[in-house]
Amino acid sequence: MTEMVYGSLPVRGGEPVLPKWWRTLDKWTMSAILMLFGIGILLGLAASPPLAEKNGFQPFHYVQKQAVFGTMALVAMLITSMMSPQLVRRLSVLGFVAVFIALLGLPFFGTDFGKGAMRWYSLGFASVQPSEFLKPVFVVVCAWLMAANEEINGPPGRLWSFMLMITVVLILALQPDFGQACLILFGWGVMYFVSGAPMVLIGGIILALFPAAQFAYSNSEHFARRIDGFLDRTVDPTTQIGYATNAIREGGLFGVGVGEGQVKWSLPDAHTDFIIAVAAEEYGVILVWAIIFLYALIVLRSFFRLMRERDPFTRLAGTGLAAIFGVQAFVNMGVAVRLLPSKGMTLPFVSYGGSSLIAGGIAVGMLLAFTRSRPQGQIEDILRGRTR
Repeated sequence: MTEMVYGSLPVRGGEPVLPKWWRTLDKWTMSAILMLFGIGILLGLAASPPLAEKNGFQPFHYVQKQAVFGTMALVAMLITSMMSPQLVRRLSVLGFVAVFIALLGLPFFGTDFGKGAMRWYSLGFASVQPSEFLKPVFVVVCAWLMAANEEINGPPGRLWSFMLMITVVLILALQPDFGQACLILFGWGVMYFVSGAPMVLIGGIILALFPAAQFAYSNSEHFARRIDGFLDRTVDPTTQIGYATNAIREGGLFGVGVGEGQVKWSLPDAHTDFIIAVAAEEYGVILVWAIIFLYALIVLRSFFRLMRERDPFTRLAGTGLAAIFGVQAFVNMGVAVRLLPSKGMTLPFVSYGGSSLIAGGIAVGMLLAFTRSRPQGQIEDILRGRTR
């Protein structure tokens, strides 16, 4: 009956897992991710030696660690991309419970590494930032709830997802980690919109952000300092934004030359939050355009493939993951050119950071799993059937 109503795509019985995975995978997205990782290693070779020298390590200490973390991320991405949407959902529910408990434990067992925000667990040999792993599993859990809302006699999933979002955002804001809180809110809002939420409600949520921002500005010195710095019409050349802005200006179209950049000696976060400044100074705007193109390719291809998907959960989860991935890249680069207040957010697959890389690998692996071609999985089958 399903085939008569929706039509079907040919199923190759007995096909091995790896050939089936390769045949159904979005290879353009996979290629773009691998290129971003390669660019990250290239920029790490330029940006991290000054920090390694300062901390008494070998010149390429952080590049080697990035290669190890990146390999782990790519393995996680490949394994996750082979999963079915149902398996991704089940594991995400378990992962969300674990990460949520880890977030609750941060005030008691976490550390701020002198940055004024309790976001990390120190393991001695490495650190873990739970909020990085929260994003993908939160998106999948909320997509599941919203999709269940559409079922006959289904639960009030949209309401439950809203309550979950508010809880998570408040916990992140108390760390404080307003950047990750905004990402969570944005991803949820995109899914809520795609799920068919009324525009009046969405408008009300947007309006509610203004008093929330005012409250945060009045009660958080950390938040107020970043907003004041962003609104100040003059840029102190000795600040991180000042160094980054000058580096981008000096780079011009083709850059000052490989290894000739100076911003890496001034910026403590040149290999993480401001890696795009290193790229612009040494390689020029040409490389920055290439990086932007790769991010746009991943996001737009994912959206186009998801538009043909008729399963509500798969469509919502994939949309949320793609939206968060794209906006995180936009925020990181926007901060470097002073379009946005400083957020302390990494550039996915390019910036150094174990938690960011591995969590990014899991998130993109989920996205690849949701955008794989499937029998009877596309809306165009329904439309084709109706026109016959």
